[in-house]
Amino acid sequence: MATNRVLLSLVVVLGSLRTCDALSCNCSRVECEKQDYRCETDGACMASTSFIDGVEQHVRACIHRDQLVPPGQPFYCLSAEGLLNTHCCYTDYCNSIDLKVHPVTAWPPGYSEGWGPVEVAAVVAGPVFLLCVLLLLARFLFQHHQRAYGHRHRLEVEDPSTEHLYLAKDKTLQDLIYDLSTSGSGSGLPLFVQRTVARTIVLQEIIGKGRFGEVWRGKWRGGDVAVKIFSSREERSWFREAEIYQTIMLRHENILGFIAADNKDNGTWTQLWLVSDYHEHGSLFDYLNRYSITIEGMIKLALSAASGLAHLHMEILGTQGKPGIAHRDLKSKNILVKKNCTCAIADLGLAVRHDSVTDTIDIAPNQRVGTKRYMAPEVLDESINMRHFDSFKCADIYALGLVYWEIARRCNAGGIHEEYQLPYYDLVPSDPSIEEMRKVVCDQRLRPNIPNWWQSYEALRVMGKIMRECWYANGAARLTALRIKKTLSQLSVEEDVKI
Repeated sequence: MATNRVLLSLVVVLGSLRTCDALSCNCSRVECEKQDYRCETDGACMASTSFIDGVEQHVRACIHRDQLVPPGQPFYCLSAEGLLNTHCCYTDYCNSIDLKVHPVTAWPPGYSEGWGPVEVAAVVAGPVFLLCVLLLLARFLFQHHQRAYGHRHRLEVEDPSTEHLYLAKDKTLQDLIYDLSTSGSGSGLPLFVQRTVARTIVLQEIIGKGRFGEVWRGKWRGGDVAVKIFSSREERSWFREAEIYQTIMLRHENILGFIAADNKDNGTWTQLWLVSDYHEHGSLFDYLNRYSITIEGMIKLALSAASGLAHLHMEILGTQGKPGIAHRDLKSKNILVKKNCTCAIADLGLAVRHDSVTDTIDIAPNQRVGTKRYMAPEVLDESINMRHFDSFKCADIYALGLVYWEIARRCNAGGIHEEYQLPYYDLVPSDPSIEEMRKVVCDQRLRPNIPNWWQSYEALRVMGKIMRECWYANGAARLTALRIKKTLSQLSVEEDVKI
């Protein structure tokens, strides 16, 4: 038997030296009848005899070169004692021989017990083939999933052996955030650490709901965290937001601090978690509904919001650089108020990133995205240039101007302040349609009212001027986030505001 294997290997090697000329073989298959039971191949001739259910069957055929795998002992040329005797050869009509099925015998003297390579290959061939098919199918599904969700950038997975550096027993939430901000990458914790953190959080109470699902306050090692739980149908939004939050160098004091993302199976359905810093004041919308603010408070909120948006929009060049990012759904409900009464921009699920090298945006943008009340004129009338990244930044600035109007209305100056209202509250219904917003903003060119009494206070006068320059119909004429930040920084110095 060992001799036969050596001969078979020699024949394969000799066969591989053949030229690309076609090899003629005998063929017993039905499709060869019209060729006088002959066939041609670039691989090998095969003769096979099988003995199944007491019936002996003979097959002769052509084996093509791409089927001669693996090299040296192709699956198609393997025999199995008591069942199948197969012979492959590499000269014209060499498969005219009649083979007999070898009976199952005891191992020859001196031969180690167990199956030889040929027998093992014959037994393993089926499962290996099935495994290959499954792997190919899995790869296809994975690539399809990636294309469907537009995920060009895969979340980074790091070596779990470093987990102890992040999750030592004495680590608090504040320590974790410090690690994030000083690790150098600025892209968040490794995924295995995120998963460990998320699965040790204890949910306390629900603090909000939205189209995506629910927001809970949770506890991790004595510290409060916010847990945004997406419904399973919102997987795309969950993955996208987690991916954006983990953009290199994104972390900033005026952007919501991301901690972890995880998918958790609760036995009935899969929950998609996004864990972030917890801010007890809630959203800017909630805060302004509850409190009026001082001039100092107004400047702090406005300046911190501009700082967060400027960092989001900014491109940082270099190997550890950051792409420019546009929010696309900026509004008071998507901005959180921190304990020190400054803003943190949140809800990045609709954001887009800009690759300046190729001048491309990393997700196919929809023509109209975001909240209708805050949509810029060019978004409402669909005149926005979707191929130009600055167009998205300009749309963010328009929305920031509306947020500033909400903030300034609640400013208590000289004992005067107004009740909280949403932008355009007096011009459109509570849930306006695209057409209703387009008519007011684009056709009638109306904007929220800026009261005359604001002119009596320098801070409110500056805020009113900034708003008007954020609301220009022409997006290119609007201020940039960086320009707004500089103007408000100067105002904070003049008003002696401590940030």
